[in-house]
Amino acid sequence: MRGDARRDTAFILIAGVVLIFFMPLLIDTHVLTLLIAYGMLALSLGLIWGFGGVLCFGQAAFFGLGAYTFAVAGINLGESTLPVILAVLVPAVFALALGAMMFYGRLGDVYLAVITLVVTLILFRWINSTAGPEYTIGVARLGGFNGIPGFPILNVPGRPELMIWGETLYYVAAVSLLVVFLLVTWLLRSSFGRIAVGIRENEERVSLLGFDIRARKTILFAIGAAIAGLAGALYATWAEVVTPTLFSLQQSAEIIIWCIVGGLGTRFGPILGAAALAYLKFALGQQAIIDNMFVLGLVLVLFVLFLPRGLAPELARGWHWLAGSRRRPARRRRAPRAEVSDG
Repeated sequence: MRGDARRDTAFILIAGVVLIFFMPLLIDTHVLTLLIAYGMLALSLGLIWGFGGVLCFGQAAFFGLGAYTFAVAGINLGESTLPVILAVLVPAVFALALGAMMFYGRLGDVYLAVITLVVTLILFRWINSTAGPEYTIGVARLGGFNGIPGFPILNVPGRPELMIWGETLYYVAAVSLLVVFLLVTWLLRSSFGRIAVGIRENEERVSLLGFDIRARKTILFAIGAAIAGLAGALYATWAEVVTPTLFSLQQSAEIIIWCIVGGLGTRFGPILGAAALAYLKFALGQQAIIDNMFVLGLVLVLFVLFLPRGLAPELARGWHWLAGSRRRPARRRRAPRAEVSDG
């Protein structure tokens, strides 16, 4: 078992490094950085929903909290090292408190989804209403619907004058996603991850075995929020502006669509779904004939009808079929029997 895990980890590392250096040959690194931030965001929901069984409509809230925390802390501190850490911690602590109230309150799945959606909408409305000069945190103005522009972007730790942008930002974001992916893989292989999957499959049975399912759900919820916060920090340094649209209902819906299309219950599926659909949205953004959300909704309907397992599982099945057909030895054709004449 350990040997298989090591081979899988080695394969992830090799494939990740190859993709990191190969993808800039196909897509501009500026666009790739955005796709990586969205892929990390989708992975955060894929962990909570796909492996923990908790449908969260509030992943956009953690994403926006991470981005705003990064911007506000960056303006107040003048560098990015501590703001990145805070962008991870603030959503995690917020999710820890919210998750404890929901899971220890023994709320049903429908109520959990509704509460996370309401929290996201509350944050969206509140951030939109902070346009006045009195809405400041330190020296940073929240800006209301105009958002916060002009904050310090990523810099080399301890060297605020050395900014990380352009192609360098892409490589930093790509390595960050690879590290997060490996950490999620390690978490799911641990006893904590296996129990989380067991809770998804049969919560009552796991509870009867003596495990505290409420505590485990709360911790998993906070871990997903931390990953979303890091994605928010990457997005903020890519866009160089944060606005209330990060908390919008449209953003929340898109994250769910990414996970369903990519393949729920897989590690790579949400990343693949986010990258593919975000790139499609980016391409459609160059025209004004077709509405982006109409296209995304159509894609979701088609996948639910014809590929309900998602893109990643179908690609994996096709790969295994192709590899199996190549390894399968060809059958030897028997020579035809010689006809024996009666004469």
